[in-house]
Amino acid sequence: MDNTSGVGVLDKAAIVLSALEAGPSTLAQLVTATGLARPTAHRLAVALEHHRLVGRDMQGRFVLGPRLGELAAAAGEDRLLAAAGPVLGALRDHTNESAQLFRRQGDHRICVSAAERPVGLRDSIPIGASLSMLAGSAAQILLAWEEPDRLHRGLQGAAFNATTLSGVRRRGWAQSVGEREAGVASVSAPVRSPSGRVIAAVSISGPIERLSRQPGRLHAATVIAGANKLTEVLARHAKTAEEQHSA
Repeated sequence: MDNTSGVGVLDKAAIVLSALEAGPSTLAQLVTATGLARPTAHRLAVALEHHRLVGRDMQGRFVLGPRLGELAAAAGEDRLLAAAGPVLGALRDHTNESAQLFRRQGDHRICVSAAERPVGLRDSIPIGASLSMLAGSAAQILLAWEEPDRLHRGLQGAAFNATTLSGVRRRGWAQSVGEREAGVASVSAPVRSPSGRVIAAVSISGPIERLSRQPGRLHAATVIAGANKLTEVLARHAKTAEEQHSA
């Protein structure tokens, strides 16, 4: 299907924003990802930054800006968040542990939805909490399928290594034990966009004394099933939208 609107500058701006979905980009990486000339890519990125549709991370790389989240919230069209509540609630009830949904934002991962264990010892991560991409099973998920150069940069200073992420890609889930916080274990699985790109991580977390030192053995299948439900919701919505557009 033709993705051009006939308004060249808007089409190119959309290409820039789409490229930044994959994560932070230097100008050189943005040029490679978009196929735009370097001056054009720079001019568009800076203009989008002026409108807060694009931002910068601590290294000065271009990232998706806060205005996009504000617009999505205002429109109420974030299908992932709309579907996440019931899925995380079911995951919490099935595992008896707190459940979360994380998205990557630059060098951090943001908890965008959560269902907490109501009573007893629990790992409480409030919605909006910003956690490091250097530790934890959700960080492993959000980094494992990145392009090689971004993956390599993401491993610098991380509590896990390339071998760990290779295992994550092979089995389709990640676990951590005392990696992000002493005494806490977690299991995570990827949520994918209709194009197959990893856009979020579904997690459960709780004390090691309940989850054990091999939490994946207990809960990986359940967490994967929850993540797959969200992936399926996004795929169905994309298919419906495409059918309506082509009708």
